[in-house]
Formats: sequence, structure tokens, C-alpha cells
Amino acid sequence: MTAQDTIIPLWPNKVPNQVDIGEKESDRMEDIRWVRNVQNPSIEVYLPAARNNSGRAVLLFPGGGYQGLAYNWEGVDFAKAFNAKGIVGIVVRYRLPNSKSIVKNRHEVPLQDAQRAIRLVRKMAPKWKINPNKIGIMGFSAGGHFASTLGTHFDETTYERQDEADDLGARPDFMALIYPVISMDSIATHQGSKSALLGEEPSTDLLERFSNEKQVDENTPPTFLLHATDDEAVVVENSLDFYRALRNHKVPATMHIFPSGGHGFALGLEHPLLHNWLELFLTWMDSQ
Repeated sequence: MTAQDTIIPLWPNKVPNQVDIGEKESDRMEDIRWVRNVQNPSIEVYLPAARNNSGRAVLLFPGGGYQGLAYNWEGVDFAKAFNAKGIVGIVVRYRLPNSKSIVKNRHEVPLQDAQRAIRLVRKMAPKWKINPNKIGIMGFSAGGHFASTLGTHFDETTYERQDEADDLGARPDFMALIYPVISMDSIATHQGSKSALLGEEPSTDLLERFSNEKQVDENTPPTFLLHATDDEAVVVENSLDFYRALRNHKVPATMHIFPSGGHGFALGLEHPLLHNWLELFLTWMDSQ
């Protein structure tokens, strides 16, 4: 059993872009805990002890190729690690675009949930003792694409207002992209994530819009990037191209490229080079 402090549905009224056709979510412990076919998106909140609370929060977007969520591997485990450092950890259980209950524009669904999640955290900030200007995001693999989409499209209108939370800003104060999918370009993209999000024959406009290295501007949040050179699933060019775009727009950015580690190493605890990477992030976050 997990020990989250609270679980809050993202959408208090109607979930946008979705119809109820009786689909069921899947939440199974396999090699790791996999959540699939999300129908009721939510945030799962882990709070540090009150005396340790630093006022900072990180929303976590697990990866899974836009077809599932590696929920403990790239979510709950990190929330608990952040708690030990006085940081509120929030796992986002976001909808996946391959669900049959999505009625149209499936590519909009992750961004809708991302915008709503960070707005809801800002609304709840006083209760959870969070500084509303110290709320960041961390995404892994396809969850890194999810995070970078929020970081570059935060001011787009993607759904109708539901309550006062939607009057708040959706811009993250900082973001961390861990072995992220960034580009939809055929040379660099992860084909499974691309197909799940955009379909088999996406338009040129969709490819451009969701190639997030092309959407960076001066308002993109400060960014921490982490990748392994030998990543064969999501090639390192995704991080390199995003870093170049950040640099060109004078957005503060830090990038760590390791020679080995492959893909999906999460905390990297068993890897001799990567086992301390989270400390690199925490040191960087202190400067934000």
C-alpha cells in the first residue's frame, strides 16, 4: 500500500474530450506498477513532515510511451524521495491518448490534464504550505514530452473553465526532463510515443506543434536535462536539441549527459555513474 496524503480528481465536473463508454482503468504490479487506460485523472499528493516542508513542490509525470504510466518507478518512488528533502511530491495520473473514450483531438488530452494539474496545485498551495512560485515539474521519457509540452504550451486555451483553479497560471516555475522524448521529427522521435499521441499519419502542423524544441521561447521555464548517450529507445538528440533551443532563447538550462545508463533508469540506484543524479537536480533546484 502507498501512503499518499490525498488523491484529488483533476476534473470536478465533466472530464473534457471524454465520454463514458464503460472503459476500465488498469493498475497492475508487474515488473513495476503499471497504470493504463486512465479514465479518472488525478493528482496523488505526498507531503513531507510539516517541520521539514521547504515550500517547494514537484509534479511528477511518469513515462510509458503515452500508452501506460510507470507509476511507482517514475512517480511514487520520486515523491517519497522528495519528501525526505522537504519537498511536496505530486504524482500526476494523466489520461493517455490511446483510450477509446477520447472523443476527438486525442493529442490535446495530456496537455489538458497537465494544465489542470498545476493549476489545481496552485489553488491548494496554501493548504499544503507550498510557495505558489516554487512549483516545478519532472517528466520521464514520454512523460518528458508531456512535461516539455506543458513548459512550451502552458498559455494555450485547451479546455473550458471549470472553477477558480482555472483562473491561475499553468506555467511551471522550473522543469526537469529525464531521458525525455522532445521531438516528433522522424530522425529523433520515439516512434511509439509519436504514434500514440498523434496517430500514424499526423499533419505537418501537428508534427511542428508537438516538436517541443521548436516551441521554446523566452518564457519557457528554466530547465534541467538528463540523458544517457547510449539510450537506444529515446536518442540523446532529443535533449541536445532542446538544450540548444533554450540556449538560443537565453533560458537558463543545465544539462547532464552520461556515457552510459540506457533508457528508463529512474533513480539509477544500481548504476555507478547515475546513482547520485537526483542530488544534482536538488542542487540545481535550490538555485531556482
